[in-house]
Amino acid sequence: MFVFIAGGGRTGAQLAAQLLDQNHQVRLIEHRRELLALLHHEIPTEVIYEGIATDPNVLKQAGLNKANVLVACTNDDATNLVLCYLARTMFKTRRTIARINNPRNAWLFDQNFHVDETINQADVMAHLIQEEMSLGDMMTLLKLRRGRYALVEEKVPPGAKAIGRQLKELGLPDQCVIAAIIRHGQITLPRGTTKLEEGDEVLAVTDPEGAKELAKLLEPPSRPVI
Repeated sequence: MFVFIAGGGRTGAQLAAQLLDQNHQVRLIEHRRELLALLHHEIPTEVIYEGIATDPNVLKQAGLNKANVLVACTNDDATNLVLCYLARTMFKTRRTIARINNPRNAWLFDQNFHVDETINQADVMAHLIQEEMSLGDMMTLLKLRRGRYALVEEKVPPGAKAIGRQLKELGLPDQCVIAAIIRHGQITLPRGTTKLEEGDEVLAVTDPEGAKELAKLLEPPSRPVI
């Protein structure tokens, strides 16, 4: 996959390095001299293109017309919006991803500017805090399908409601599937008749609503009020 990155700050540089490690083709465009000097020490020179990212001629020379994905991660929201618009309308780039620097500008990052996905740090942190508060000890291991589904893990504590009950009796919603159980260091592929035991590590693929239902079944008993 050919990924075109606009913006050579820390985010762009780290993203380029990681994508190269995964054997993707990468082109990073940047015009600031001080950043270009640093970039040449961190990623291969042939990946870097010096130029103004909002200039259509520069984008063409840099190879945006051949890219599968544009990642606009400059430190200016207006620039990121323009880049997404140009990528889709002029260069027919299939996917566009834009960084939102100022959360107040988030409403602009939509299909009107041909933005497919956004990276909004304020939203990410708020979501993580909400998730941690609602899911207790459950840990999210991997996000799937743009964040709607996730692979989660939780250890069954003493006194949990699910202990000794067959999986088919737990009443979990259809969108919450127990994928595996790790017991005494051994992985088990569960069946409907499988019963959970204290200390089991449960791996499930679920959406947010299913994760909350599973968390209720695996939470420790409430402490008595003194």
